[in-house]
Amino acid sequence: MLNPATIVLKNGKDHSLRRRHPWVFSGAIARVKGEAAEGDPVRVEAIDGELLGVGHFSGGGSIAVRMLDFGENATLPTPEFWQAKLGNAYQLRQRLRLTGAADTDVFRLIHAEGDGLPGLIIDVYGDVAVVQAHSVGMYRARPDIAAALQVVFGNKLRAIYDKSAETVPGNAVPDAQNGYLFGESTGAEHLVTENGHQFAVDWETGQKTGFFIDQRDNRALLARYSPGRKVLNTFCYTGGFSVYALEAGAELVHSVDSSKKAIALTERNAELSNHADRHAAYPDDVLGFLKNHSAQYDLLVLDPPAYAKHMGARHAALMGYKRLNAAGIAHLAPGGLLFTFSCSQVVSPELFEGAVLAAAIEAGRPARILHRLTQPADHPVSLFHPEGAYLKGLVLAVE
Repeated sequence: MLNPATIVLKNGKDHSLRRRHPWVFSGAIARVKGEAAEGDPVRVEAIDGELLGVGHFSGGGSIAVRMLDFGENATLPTPEFWQAKLGNAYQLRQRLRLTGAADTDVFRLIHAEGDGLPGLIIDVYGDVAVVQAHSVGMYRARPDIAAALQVVFGNKLRAIYDKSAETVPGNAVPDAQNGYLFGESTGAEHLVTENGHQFAVDWETGQKTGFFIDQRDNRALLARYSPGRKVLNTFCYTGGFSVYALEAGAELVHSVDSSKKAIALTERNAELSNHADRHAAYPDDVLGFLKNHSAQYDLLVLDPPAYAKHMGARHAALMGYKRLNAAGIAHLAPGGLLFTFSCSQVVSPELFEGAVLAAAIEAGRPARILHRLTQPADHPVSLFHPEGAYLKGLVLAVE
């Protein structure tokens, strides 16, 4: 782009960018020099003309610019820029021992702001990378991103799948379709390994990019407490927690999800564990299941989808978490363990803990916090963007 538009900030509205926060809100903009369309790379200047950085323009929401680089030496994205960013992220995963590991071949390569690329998610499933753009700028950059992935991974990558149709703003890209940017489908079941456990992953039609990678460490923790216990895994999706519990020696595992397709994948993954005889899956609404079944469990997982995606829905979300956790606690045998989570970014750990506290009070059950949980290291949080810490969880011992 030869003549990018320049976003000029109001006097005093440049402080957050000087602290490297990656968002420019629409209310901070004094004027726009030139023409800026949705997704365009733009320069961002202070009121005195100092270059503060470059980013992707988003004209339709409260976040007007998502920053890609900061400072007076910032330049617009080039093929070399994408290679450097993806290469840096890959090197971090190497240091985390997630690449080339014998027991794990699934990890997150790019976690949006946490890896300096707001609006972009890239998950790796063995020899396939799944790209998901959450902004028009990242959607338009997909060819450069795919080319950079091939440089970084070399012949380790068989295919690159674009799963952006569900996440890119539909009003800006109404004709977005998922598909392969490199390589093609084999038509065969794709198996991945996480901590030695096998899972079938469907990135083409599954939720998110195909698997909830962010619970890897928490699944491993659950395995420590599963031997000999009766386990209920709600909102199970593809049965991650269920498989870990089965292979750790749980007496029985029940999995519940409202999606019949998710239940089918859970049952397949239970088969892969060779312990399907101790597993039963129920395609049902979780609250309905808890209301209509009286069974007691020794370990219970509550891992619902995000209850609030914006501040206006936060209060209703907290009431939802309270109701769900109260119902879950009622199904815990005395001395049972509750693994409970929230992935709602606008719900802080303190607010979530308060909702769970209210549920325990309502249930009349004493409870102790054993662990406070969060997302794993391949979902890093930028020190300059604390909003990236979205996953929070508690492990409670309930009397």
